[in-house]
Amino acid sequence: MIRTVVFDIGETITRDDRYWAAWADWLEVPRHTLSALVGAVVAQGRDNADALRLARPGLDVAAEYRAREAAGRGEHLDETDLYDDVRPALTELRRRGARVVIAGNQTARVGELLRGLELPADVVVTSGEWGVAKPDPEFFQRVVEVAQAGPAEVLYVGDHPANDMFPARAAGLRTAHLRRGPWGRLWADDPAVGAAADWRISGLSELVAFVGR
Repeated sequence: MIRTVVFDIGETITRDDRYWAAWADWLEVPRHTLSALVGAVVAQGRDNADALRLARPGLDVAAEYRAREAAGRGEHLDETDLYDDVRPALTELRRRGARVVIAGNQTARVGELLRGLELPADVVVTSGEWGVAKPDPEFFQRVVEVAQAGPAEVLYVGDHPANDMFPARAAGLRTAHLRRGPWGRLWADDPAVGAAADWRISGLSELVAFVGR
């Protein structure tokens, strides 16, 4: 029985459109150029921050984050960044008695912004707040702790094979691969992803059908 559903953040809960557009504007490169670079590193299985380093060789990403914040051009999230199915699906899961957790690889600032949106979730936390990021096994140990359930009773929902599906499965969690965003779509039909995922879904509303059982 699934007692807790845990959601990745980027391209699961939130769209990454604003994130990459803001970086393109900051680095003064066309948005289409940076989007294409993101696609290239995704296809190569590389860290998405590599797209920023391709746009500006030698870039210190952490330093640029700080510079953006100092310039008043730091991270921002509002209701328009959420996928349309987020609030309805999370609300229904909680109505059915499931504990809902949002936990993904994001900065501490994103954690603050998400909590400010007052989503229907019991816990919202980021890797920046925990000091450990996916796919580190410790991240998923923390997930189980905040889930307040045994690993086999926890469902992790995400789009990224290497960061979500494979390490969550290795930690003993149930998994749902979401066909959303570049990572989710690129690997949607990959046999390894199929083997690691208990379910493959195209939208969060599909979770309600089996989590309520």
